Amino acid sequence: MPNTPELIDAVKSYNPDIDIAVVECAIEFAKDMHEGQTRSSGEPYYTHPVAVAGILADMKMDIGSILTAILHDTLEETQATFEELEKMFGKEVAELVDGVCKLNRIESKTIEGKQAENFRKLLLAMSEDIRVLLVKLADRLHNMRTFDGIKKPEKQRRIALETLEIYAPLSERVGVHAIKSELEDLAFGVLNPEARDSITKRLSFLRKEGTVVVDNIIEELNALFKESGIEAEITGREKTRYSVWKKLQRKNVAFEQLSDIMAFRIVVKSMEDCYAVLGLIHGRYHSVPGRF
Repeated sequence: MPNTPELIDAVKSYNPDIDIAVVECAIEFAKDMHEGQTRSSGEPYYTHPVAVAGILADMKMDIGSILTAILHDTLEETQATFEELEKMFGKEVAELVDGVCKLNRIESKTIEGKQAENFRKLLLAMSEDIRVLLVKLADRLHNMRTFDGIKKPEKQRRIALETLEIYAPLSERVGVHAIKSELEDLAFGVLNPEARDSITKRLSFLRKEGTVVVDNIIEELNALFKESGIEAEITGREKTRYSVWKKLQRKNVAFEQLSDIMAFRIVVKSMEDCYAVLGLIHGRYHSVPGRF
């Protein structure tokens, strides 16, 4: 969880011209407004919005988003007013904070069976300013990271299910796949910890067996394409535990049969190169029948 200097350093790393004073002012304002409030874990409440801002800083978001994250609960949880925020931080930030506040009100009305309706409302809110939704997604991510503070199992399951059904799909919809993957994994750990642990052990076993060789395969592919004069951008990753679980459910296979745990993306400049790359890959690696 970043403190004030760490947050400022994180933003300065991609925005050297940042107005440090306004960020420090926002943190002090949030600290004063949330004075006496604590999280379920017992920590001072203001540490949460600072951590949310840290998540957005990791995404290299603009200063408006960072300030909104720091202030995102002040309108709803404190005596702060829209006019105060507008006077101190400008109309844009005040409106963004107000937008997050509106999403919070929608979230608070979530009940069983209403997830799809909330999904549509959140998408509608997203169309006004994408930053509002990004702050909300970062807010949900930090809350999921600090889940241990919630003691009631039924509340944990409700929040995890809501995360899986609403916020993870929204993250994917707006292209923040890192948040989507982490939200899914954290929710999966609450909803089905035994399955998550089993997949973790299986992945660990496959790593020891040398089955997970993402970097080696990328290196092989780069050399293969270079020999053929094809320029390609290659990325690879180990599949997440939740995506593995979904595949196991869909294919109805046992953990012992789990081997397809890597995914690669190859981007080339033309359709011709695309088919050439496909041929090169099929020539180098065995294809799996029925899995083209």
